[in-house]
Amino acid sequence: MAPQPSAPPADRSARRPAARPLDRRRAWLVTAMIVTFMVINFADKSVLGLAAVPIMDELHLSNSTYGLISSSFYLLFSLSGLVVGFFSSRISSRTMLFVMALLWAVAQLPVLAVAAVPTLIAGRVLLGVAEGPAASMSMHALYKWFPPERRGLPSALQIGGAAIGTLVSAPLLTWLITDFGWRSAYAVLAVVSLLWALVWWRTGHDGPYDETRPPPAVDPRPVRRLPYRRLLLNGTTVGSIAGAFGAAWALALAHAWLPAYLRTQLGLGPQTVATVISGISALSLVLLLTVSPLMDALKARGVSSRWSSGAAQGVSVCVAGCAMAVFPFTDGDAVRLLLIGVAFGTVAVAIPLHYVTVAEVVPPTQRGAVFGIVAATGTLPGLIAPFVTGHLIDSADTASAGYATAFLIAAAVMLLAGASAITTIRPEQDARRLGLLPLATDPEKGVSA
Repeated sequence: MAPQPSAPPADRSARRPAARPLDRRRAWLVTAMIVTFMVINFADKSVLGLAAVPIMDELHLSNSTYGLISSSFYLLFSLSGLVVGFFSSRISSRTMLFVMALLWAVAQLPVLAVAAVPTLIAGRVLLGVAEGPAASMSMHALYKWFPPERRGLPSALQIGGAAIGTLVSAPLLTWLITDFGWRSAYAVLAVVSLLWALVWWRTGHDGPYDETRPPPAVDPRPVRRLPYRRLLLNGTTVGSIAGAFGAAWALALAHAWLPAYLRTQLGLGPQTVATVISGISALSLVLLLTVSPLMDALKARGVSSRWSSGAAQGVSVCVAGCAMAVFPFTDGDAVRLLLIGVAFGTVAVAIPLHYVTVAEVVPPTQRGAVFGIVAATGTLPGLIAPFVTGHLIDSADTASAGYATAFLIAAAVMLLAGASAITTIRPEQDARRLGLLPLATDPEKGVSA
């Protein structure tokens, strides 16, 4: 079990003789590095969408071909996250994140050598392999520096790095693409990824809450491990995956098609598009920095995780799904842009919370592997949504009709996913069923379990 934060220093040292002493400054330095890691991660993901129109014009690509290139990012994304998750207990987080960032830099190079469909696909596939485990493994690395009851804000900051990545990168990358050509954006991202990897190698270390190696001195019993079938098929894990699935569908559309939609359907210029996307990211960031700490405060007051974090992620996806269904048929640019912001910005809340809820029903020694599986399953929409959207646009009577159909399909997926999360996530109840919590008063019912 995780060491309690109230334990006296002597107990802490006895419990973790092989771990580094607690160091708040180091914990927040690692947090800052991981936030930067996520900033670069989402800049890498966004660059193709931001450069979609000039790339399609220069290479004479159809919407279906561009959709295929965008979806190729996710060809091995989920499999990579799954495989790396199972090695997370054997390889240090420092090494894993270092290798990922190096591969991000390498992935930008093929298209700089030859600009063609094969090199675009090759670069996106390699980038997907390297980024597949990024969110789950960086969250796993972050959790090694904070006890369970203090993970809400760090988790929100980690996912907030995604919002910051788009907030910052949209105008910067658009400026590079517009003034220096779209290849310049790829070159800059390669350099930035390499620099981050070098700094991380000097500063990144595994924290004292690394419970993949609990010392036997405190508890001679073997480390508790449960069958993965039980960990993956309980309601909390299934509901968390569903919420992530709905959120990922919207995010995949945002990265692949939202810039092109804003330019071709709403007639916005490149810099205006960048401003809109930055505004959506700012909304996501504000929600992340307010909702997650609020969830921690509710838990501190005794509110169950089902309502404090489970319902919140489901509701956020449902609200975004409603906005997604409405905005294609709304008149007036101001109202439409507001609904677009809700549709693509609100789902960010679900991402950190689905890790928080899953972590409550998984032994710490198996957390990295389960995070990898959850991330692999929850991000499958990235393989489907961009290509399907491109096909719908090409096959519809008008591009506008194709976009509208794609957004309605997204809304249906999101509403179903959000409702599933609301009804199935019950962390305390599932943790007791798995034997991870003692029988005690049920916070949901107020009676002895």
